Amino acid sequence: MDVGETGIGFKIGLALLNSISFVFDITTYIVYCLTDLPWSVKSKARCLKSTIVNVEKANAESHTINVFDAKNEKVVERLSIKNKSVQKMIGDAGVSVTYKRIFTPSKIHSMLQKENIDTLEKVLNYVSQKFSSKRCLGTRELLNEEDEIQANGRVFKKFNFGDYHWKTYSQVSMLATNFGRGLREIGCVSNENVVIFAETRAEWMIAAHGLFKQNMLLVTIYATLGEEAIAYGINQTEVSVVITSHELMPKFTKILHMTPKVTTLIYMEDQLKTLDTSGYKEGVTIYPFSEILKMGATSDKGDNPPSAEDAAIIMYTSGSTDVPKGVILQHKNLIATMKAFSDVFEISEDNVMIGFLPLAHVFELLVESIALCAGVPIGYSSPLTVIDSASKIKKGTKGDASVLRPTVMTAVPLILDRISKGIHEKVKKSGSFKKLLFKFAYDYKIRWTARGFKTRIIDRIVFSNIQMILGGRMKYILTGGAPLSADTQKEITTCLCAHVIQGYGLTESTSAACVENITTMQYGRVGPPCSTCLVKIVNWDEGNYTVQDKPWPRGEMIVGGDNVAAGYYKLPGKSKEDFYEEGGKRWFRTGDIGEVHEDGVFKIIDRKKDLVKLQAGEYVSLGKVETHLKTCPLVENVCVYGEGTQQFCVALIVPHPNHLEQLAKNKGIPEGTFEELCNSDQLAKIVTKELADHLKKGKLEKFEIPGAVKLVPEAWTPESGLVTAALKIKRKEIQKYYEKELKELYAT
Repeated sequence: MDVGETGIGFKIGLALLNSISFVFDITTYIVYCLTDLPWSVKSKARCLKSTIVNVEKANAESHTINVFDAKNEKVVERLSIKNKSVQKMIGDAGVSVTYKRIFTPSKIHSMLQKENIDTLEKVLNYVSQKFSSKRCLGTRELLNEEDEIQANGRVFKKFNFGDYHWKTYSQVSMLATNFGRGLREIGCVSNENVVIFAETRAEWMIAAHGLFKQNMLLVTIYATLGEEAIAYGINQTEVSVVITSHELMPKFTKILHMTPKVTTLIYMEDQLKTLDTSGYKEGVTIYPFSEILKMGATSDKGDNPPSAEDAAIIMYTSGSTDVPKGVILQHKNLIATMKAFSDVFEISEDNVMIGFLPLAHVFELLVESIALCAGVPIGYSSPLTVIDSASKIKKGTKGDASVLRPTVMTAVPLILDRISKGIHEKVKKSGSFKKLLFKFAYDYKIRWTARGFKTRIIDRIVFSNIQMILGGRMKYILTGGAPLSADTQKEITTCLCAHVIQGYGLTESTSAACVENITTMQYGRVGPPCSTCLVKIVNWDEGNYTVQDKPWPRGEMIVGGDNVAAGYYKLPGKSKEDFYEEGGKRWFRTGDIGEVHEDGVFKIIDRKKDLVKLQAGEYVSLGKVETHLKTCPLVENVCVYGEGTQQFCVALIVPHPNHLEQLAKNKGIPEGTFEELCNSDQLAKIVTKELADHLKKGKLEKFEIPGAVKLVPEAWTPESGLVTAALKIKRKEIQKYYEKELKELYAT
């Protein structure tokens, strides 16, 4: 990690600290060997994580290798891609190779199996009895809202929070039962579609389980979508009842005129404000959430539990490349992913989870469901309130993480990139001694953890302050949704002293395909296949990826197992194109390109839709270039674009304001507003060179480096329609929005 110091004094100080540490290391080496057992750590990191179970040849011959005894949970024969017999078997005619994870079922996995828990309805029933009086779902008390005047005269709304208030497991189960019965009191029936359009909060989870208890289909729509996208999901699923929140109710003054079948709105109340129900479409009944609960509490309706084969959720994909598609997820899909995720990390009752990613995505929903299975309390937050410096936190008030002090969280790569850049910025603003100490500590920890040792003293002295950003107790950070760069993963793992567990999956695979082991000592990979599915790689000739590639097999990743969805809602043609049945399993073609390393671990290296062939015939992976660019402190967000008629690609960059201003100052660019700096052609050329140097360090090819850059002053948000709710860029929308700017980049 670069801390921005190159002076002689800094180098002398660093050398002195290294000399002192050398003496310390020599004298304590034997002690740390006995306590840390580094050989065992390295052995676990190097061991085989998945094994080949099938190789298909071009002549349609399929050769199965029985290498894993699932009943006894042991490997019968250890075969890796390095094994000459496997290479010979793949040969020149190999077109696909199928992999299975080597694993031991976790306690939660075994419990779900033993208790025959095959639906989310059964999950809540079981845990509400096992952990009856324990804390379950927590909501922070909102004391008041205040207007805070900024230095530039703008006024921002800030929140003043109190403590978390908790509902027990038995209370949550009772509320879910009452909510489901309350829905039946207003006319809802089993197998009916009901939309939840709300931000992540306790009522979201309660409402979802109320639907599951009555075998109603939960339709999830991201709270950050625009009005047309919201109306699209509501109309396609033909819902009459929408569950939303006080904050989002004003949207329905317009949306209701685009959704003729909606007759009922149920809103989750605000802690401070009451709802003005005037201005809504006539004929639409509006209920507060609490009223539905009251109806259910006095109802004589019973529950109507689902089966494993029943559809549980119609979950709309984030629509990064096209119109959002509704993915039909069955209860058995959800349980399969829960088993798979629980096999990676086992959490106990003394952990605490913070929830702030959208529950409208299955990744967050199922990680929280695993927490419930372990008796782990979940405190709810939001991206705008999670840390002390968050934009909605009043000065002098603690962010949610500081109050909750969580040990588990989920995150998307963009959030981790921002945390990493925030650490960089904090270090660079510190004094020379702190920079020196941080540089020494960071390099020292990287060096010794690579040898299998822990660095407890360094963690306590140097990194404890950084850990306090997320409350000081974080153990597990689970990330998915997009590739996480190796540099960011290494920095977050090192500085926050937590396991950053990267996984890979799609809504169509119920967010599960691959997930890394916590024993890994490598960064930037997504792990072996999940324990409840198989992953095969298939030749993609157009992209020149094959299973015969050296040193590692490469190809399109196809996922098969109980986690694969039933298909797309009302899109039979698209379902047939992307899903298929084979060998008693359901399979999904991901469109992502992976390579399999010698230990059976996958790395995502490309995506079919992200591949552009330039004029000279070189293929450029736009996603790969974007991932590297996001590690540059200058870059807040980026979209790379390429045309087949051109010799180079170009990039739209949303720059980090502070870093852009500092660069302009260093290069003698006249001072100006952020927008004026972004519109400076001179500064754009300087940034282009800075980014080119950064990509060269990342060992990208010359043709992969953008030849021109446009600096974009406006942030890309879900509300603008340029990124998804999961903060992934919408490539087509961005290209359409900046069509003029892209043409100008090529013209120059």
